[in-house]
Parts: sequence; C-alpha cells; structure tokens
Amino acid sequence: MTETAALRTAPLRARAEIDLAALRANVRTLRAHAPGAALMAVVKSDAYGHGALPCARAAIEGGARWLGTATPEEALVLRAAGLDDVRIMCWLWTPGGPWREAIEADLDVSVSGMWALREVIAAARQAGAPARVQLKADTGLGRNGCQPGDDWAELVREALRAEAAGLLRVTGLWSHFACADEPGHPSIAAQLSRFREMVAYAEAQGARPEVRHIANSPATLTVPDSHFDLVRTGIATYGISPSPELGSSADFGLRPVMTLSASLALVKHVPGGHGVSYGHRYVTPGETTLGLVPLGYADGIPRHASGAGPVLVGGKWRTVAGRIAMDQFVVDLGGDEPEPGTEAVLFGSGERGEPTAEDWAQAAGTIAYEIVTRIGTRVPRVYRNASL
Repeated sequence: MTETAALRTAPLRARAEIDLAALRANVRTLRAHAPGAALMAVVKSDAYGHGALPCARAAIEGGARWLGTATPEEALVLRAAGLDDVRIMCWLWTPGGPWREAIEADLDVSVSGMWALREVIAAARQAGAPARVQLKADTGLGRNGCQPGDDWAELVREALRAEAAGLLRVTGLWSHFACADEPGHPSIAAQLSRFREMVAYAEAQGARPEVRHIANSPATLTVPDSHFDLVRTGIATYGISPSPELGSSADFGLRPVMTLSASLALVKHVPGGHGVSYGHRYVTPGETTLGLVPLGYADGIPRHASGAGPVLVGGKWRTVAGRIAMDQFVVDLGGDEPEPGTEAVLFGSGERGEPTAEDWAQAAGTIAYEIVTRIGTRVPRVYRNASL
C-alpha cells in the first residue's frame, strides 16, 4: 500500500485532500482561454501548498508545456525527480545562486540586471554549456525586472554579445502585471504597451526568443491581447479565482483542488455564559455544545479569522467561536451532538455546501492565495485521482 493510500484509509487528525483530476481539468480549461499560447503551470511554494511534484505531473498530463518556480532550488528538485521532458523556468535569484547547477539541469533562468547576467555568463563558462536565459522587463510592477531605457539597452546588448560568443541563448522576454486582477485598471494597458516596446527593441537588436510572456492567471482569463506565446497560470491552476471582482472559480469553469478537513477531537455540553478560548472573546449566549477542531495557526489557519472563519459540521455552517489557537479552535454547535471524529470541513470546492478558500479569505481579510499556501506540513496531503 502506498503512503497516500495508507493515509486515505487511516484515521487522521486533519488532511488536505488534493484532487488531481480537478487540476488536470483546470489546466485544460485555462489552455482553452489562451488557445494560441503554450501554458506554464506555476508550481512555486510547493504548488501553492498543494504539493509540487504530484501537481507538476498532473499539470503536464493536462497539457502544460512549461513549469514555473520562484527559486532555482524548487526547479532543481523537479528536474531531480525526473521531469526531463518539460521546460522549467525559475526567476527569483540572488547573488551566488546555483547558476551552474541550473545550466546543467537545462533550466531557463531569469535575468533582470547586469549582476545576474555576469554571474550566469561565468557559470556557463564553468559548465562548458550555454545557459538558457530569459530577460525580464520591468514594465511597471516596480519589483523584479530591468528598467526600460538605458538599463534595458545595456542588458539586451550584453546578453546578445554573450549569445554570439556561445555562452547563452536568449530564450525568452517577459514581464509581470501589477493590477491584472483589477478589471479596467489603466496600468494593464500601459504595461502591455511598454512590454511590446521593450520586446520590439530587443528583437530589433537581434533577439530571437522562443517565448514572450506577460500574462498571469487573471490576464490569461480576461486580457486576451496579453497572451503572446506563453501564459503563466498560478492560482487558477488550483481552481481558485485570482480575484473575486473578476468572477468566481465556477464563472471561469475552474474547480478548487484542495479540500481541508479535520476530525472533531471533542464535543461537550457547556452552560450559558461560558468563555471560549484565549481572552474569552466569545461567551456562549446560552446552554450549548462546543466542538473542538484540531487545527490552528501552526497549521496555517489564519488567526485573523478568529470569530469569523466558517466550518461545515454535520451539514451545517458553523463559525469559529473565539480565538484560533496554535493547534486548535472551537465551533459552537448550537446544541447538536456529533460524535468525536465527525468530519469538520474548513474549505473545499463548495460543491457539497462547504465553505471555500475564498470564504476563509474574506473572514481573515486576505486573499485565497494565502489561505491555501500557508497550510503547513503537519497537515498530510492526500492525493485523489493520481492516475489517468
């Protein structure tokens, strides 16, 4: 019996169930939104908390031709696991990073400035093989990326000089949106225009990239002019809408991949006026029953959702009663008496009437990205539909 199969049958304190069939379907849906472009499934941060390797494999099965990670270490793990027939790009570098290892693993590396270009050139000389380099343009996000004007001109010139010397291949030109999740924001058109200008300049100097890309999840769904050769889908791959203002997951034909649940650890009767959890921020209004959910902020449950986070128990929505503690929180069951071990569903697809990650995001005053990515390693990932 595999570890995942054993986990599926054994009693668990808590579990994050990952539906890989939903992930494959999401990739197919996203590809249909950008039929003229290849799709990169972004699996950074352990696939947004879902498990990088199983999700990477499922994404490839769904038609993803690229994988994306933030750090080179994340990308190297994927290569080491045998994902050899897919392009993998990593973009968050710091001085002294594993450039040579990335070159030898045939990764695409992002370069935003001259320090990085110098380091990747030196590593290519050491490796005796050309690096696959993607030049990142700062078109207005003001984060990573090379500024337009003289900085971009220098980076393009020196990268093409190194290409002519056989030290690297400029495989991509790319950028990232700041406000694609805000429909109609003027920066979207401005960044798209700037990206076209910076790409045109690089190509006029002789760059012949394999891919040009700027579209993230929201742009893939709502800005077709941004698709170019490749779209990078992160949170949407996992069935979560990149912005409620753009539409729900169902509006885009996406299905949330993760379901987070726990087994009630205790059910007990208490009188009215009974304080609950630290600080007694909740006091029972009358005689009732309380259920103990064995998950807390050490597992990634946001403390900011104290008094507001929704949980499905016995077919009814309950609300976190009082403060969320490190390992546990309480729900007021209103006199109902489910047995200890009864499932408490914090979030899932919503198809069974359970809350979603977006509901928790609203309760915590954050975004659904944070809800799924912060689920910690104490919570086992149990994979469904791993085989086609």
